[in-house]
This record gives sequence, structure tokens and C-alpha cells, in this order.
Amino acid sequence: MAVSPAPQGAARPRRWSALVAWALWAVAMLGMAATFWLHQLLVQAGRLDLMTLDPLLFIAMVSAATVGAVLASRRPAHPVGWLLLSLAVLLDTTGIAAAYGPYGLLARPGALPAAGVVAAYYPPFAVASLACLGFVLLLTPTGSLPSPRWRWWARVTAAVPVAFLVVVTVAPKPSPWRYQALDSPFDFDAFGGVVLVVDLVAQAVTVLAMVVAAGSLVVRFRRARGTERQQLRWVALAAGLVALGAVVALAGLAAGTSALIGSVATQFCVAVLLVAIGAAVLRYRLYDLDRIISRALAYGLLTVLLGGGYAVVVLGLGQLLGRRSSLAVAAATLVVAAAFHPARRRVQDLVDRRFNRRRYDAAQTIAAFSVRLRQQVDLDTLSAELLAVVEQTMQPTQASLWLRPSHAASSANGGPAVHQ
Repeated sequence: MAVSPAPQGAARPRRWSALVAWALWAVAMLGMAATFWLHQLLVQAGRLDLMTLDPLLFIAMVSAATVGAVLASRRPAHPVGWLLLSLAVLLDTTGIAAAYGPYGLLARPGALPAAGVVAAYYPPFAVASLACLGFVLLLTPTGSLPSPRWRWWARVTAAVPVAFLVVVTVAPKPSPWRYQALDSPFDFDAFGGVVLVVDLVAQAVTVLAMVVAAGSLVVRFRRARGTERQQLRWVALAAGLVALGAVVALAGLAAGTSALIGSVATQFCVAVLLVAIGAAVLRYRLYDLDRIISRALAYGLLTVLLGGGYAVVVLGLGQLLGRRSSLAVAAATLVVAAAFHPARRRVQDLVDRRFNRRRYDAAQTIAAFSVRLRQQVDLDTLSAELLAVVEQTMQPTQASLWLRPSHAASSANGGPAVHQ
């Protein structure tokens, strides 16, 4: 039967989408370079008080741009990749405006053109970036809304930042002398009046949209089955890490310690969330989640146990031999090294028994089969048991066994035989 070749035009849209996606990634990288350069100008001018962008946000920007470029180039019809690229570009634009306005209006007045206009667009672009992140959560992982009932809410979420941008564009701009450095992009007191009211409404609706979008993931998970449920499990795990990072940051602030550790933890968790969204959309190694969780828990518990054992040995021998005795440190190191592999096996078995039961049961079945294999000599019985073990551990839709005949049997029968 003749087979017609696939049309070359089908590959061209994907090729062009990949070029556009990586071009936007390059724009995002250039935007981050421009943001860093403008903040360096503020440092050189001695106005550190005017810096409003957290440098650690670069982690989120790079993650959003990279994951978005990969998704948009491989799945151009899926909107999440393009939304992540838009999020990275909007964050860059917000960062540029956060430094451009203060430098051109306060640090070096008149040094940069149209500094007042750029500063006016600082809050609208920040609101648009939050709305973009809300859409990412709303459309993950399928690329469509959870149900048609969500259309009106999606339209409101998209219309609010657009309306805010239009209002700022048509509204009269405040005088440069009225400008003050903003503590955050959501401080818009320089305009006042109707623009200030629109700003407050846009902030409220956008933050509510992010909360509702996060809630839509819960609705999806309750209705999802099969692959989509596995996709959402990845996103749920990463979202839990983001919440944990936020708790760490708040605890650090409440304790009066440096906020750097909490900020780093939060930004790292946000980067993990974006990577998890990319893996969920691409359906990359979805069913390895149980393995990852069990490994993380196992090595976390192992670290705590061995670290505690090391401290106990060092302190105990330190009391006998002296606090600065190198013999105590060496003995503790040897004890930890000797206990590592046995402790890892036992902790891993304990975690697998609780969090990765399928792998634990499969390992037990294979171990029992290996014991029976040593005493089994009947080929038919062995074949049946082997197929049974494969069925229990791998759960394939169909299993068959091919046995290669011996050379003597092959010669006697005049050719090879196949047994299943």
C-alpha cells in the first residue's frame, strides 16, 4: 500500500513557534540585564533607598522564561508556555520601570527621557504579571478552563489589567515633582482620584483571581483521572513547597532574623513550581512522583538520623577526651560512614512501605521469586511463575515468554521452535 509523505507545512508552524519562543526568551534575558544595569546606576548614585526590586526575583524570571520557551517550542498550541514567557517579559518590564523612574526623576533628574511616563506604567505592568500567573494556574495542565462555567471569570481576569492600562494611558500624568519612590508596584498615590480607585480595584480582583485559580486546581484534581491526575499531583507538590517557603519567610520575619534565607527559599520554591508546571504539561516522567517523594523523605530522615548520631558521638567522646579532641571527630566520622548503607536501606524500606507501596510490594514479590528460583528446575513451572511475577509487578496489558531452544533440539526438529 502506498503511503503519502507527511506535508512539510505541518512542521513549519512548530519551527516558527520555536523561533518566536526562544526570541522572547532572549528578550527576557536582555530585560533582566537592563534591570540589573539600571539598579547599578542607582547604586552608583548612592540611592539604595530607591531600589524596590528584589534581586532574587531573577530566579523566578529565569525559570518562567526558560520553562515557557521549552513549552512553547514543543507544545505551541498549549497556552501555558506563552503565558510563562509573557510573565517573564512583564516581570522584566516591571523591574525596568521600578528602576528607570526613580533614577530619571529622583536620583538624576532629567538623565533619562520620559521617566515620568515609564514610572506611571510601573503598577499596571505588575498587575498584568499577577494576572498572567493566575491564568497559568487556571489553564494548567490541560490548556483549557476546568469547565465552560469559568469563561466569565477568565474574561474578567483578562479585562481588569487591560482596563487599568487604558485608564493610566488616557489619564493626565502627574507632575514629576509629585513623584515619590514607590515601596511596591501597588503603591499608586501619585495619581489619586479615579486612577487610584481603579488601581485598588485592579489589585483586589487580580489577587482574588490568583486565589481562585489556585482553587481551580483543587476542583480539577477532584474530577481528574489517569494522566491528568498525575499531572496535577506534580503541581500540588510544588505548590506545597511554595507554601512551605512562604511559611519559612514569615517565620524569619516574625523572629526578627535576616529575611534573606526566607526569600531564597521562597524564590527557589517558585522556580520549582514553574518547573513542575512544565513537566506536567509535557507529561515528562509523571509516574516517577512517588519515587521522588520517597527518595526525598528517605534521605531527609537519613540526614537527620546520621547528623544526630554524629553530634551525639562527638559530644559524648568530647566529654571524655576533651572538647577539641580530633579523635572524637574521627570516631564520629567512622561511625556515620559505617552506618550509612544499613541505615539507608532500612529508612528507604520504611518510607517505601508507607509512601511508595507499589514499589515495596514489587520488591518483595521479586525477592520471593528469586528464593523459589534457586530450587525450581521444571521449565514449565518456572515459565508460569515468571509470567505471574511480571504480571504482579509490572501489570502489563499482555505478557508472553519466548524460550530459545537448545542447539540439539533445533537440529533434530529441523529449525527453531517458539514457545509462549
